[in-house]
Amino acid sequence: MKALVVVALAAGAAIGSGERGAVPTFHVIILPPSLRGMMSAVWIQNNRHWDDLAGVNTLTQLLGTAKPTQREYLGCLAGDVAHDTLWVRELLSADQLRQLQFAVAGNCNQVDRLIGTWHTHPYRAGPDGRALKERGLSAMDLETFAAARDLVTIVMWDVDSVDVATKAPDGSVRHPATVSSR
Repeated sequence: MKALVVVALAAGAAIGSGERGAVPTFHVIILPPSLRGMMSAVWIQNNRHWDDLAGVNTLTQLLGTAKPTQREYLGCLAGDVAHDTLWVRELLSADQLRQLQFAVAGNCNQVDRLIGTWHTHPYRAGPDGRALKERGLSAMDLETFAAARDLVTIVMWDVDSVDVATKAPDGSVRHPATVSSR
């Protein structure tokens, strides 16, 4: 199921992207603390019941046949590139957002000055009831990003943990990338 949603997301991004222009050169990514705080708030809101699945096996959780207790979230990043810096200026909700337990779909075609996307990875409850975290961008996340017009993609797997990938001027994916706040 997750693979289908991610493929649909990649296809939607490619269809809405129009022609690809040159990828601007940047070496620094600035995510202001206020926007980082908003991302954390969205993560908390969508993951507050992660441990309600403690008694459910992992296969049932991954198949999505258990009662959903949390949802992945997809947001759009608006901003610009100035000199060698990519500035994240705004967080916006994805259009046609479809949130599932361990997958998300939507698009950012409506966003002016789109520079990328961000999404959450929810916890899963392990057999011992402890949180299993999907730490960082998955191979599927990186494939989806490579096919999209985005300059940057961010995943959040905890309120204080993010992973970032960017596009190089030749269109290749640079991962991991470092984010700074100012």
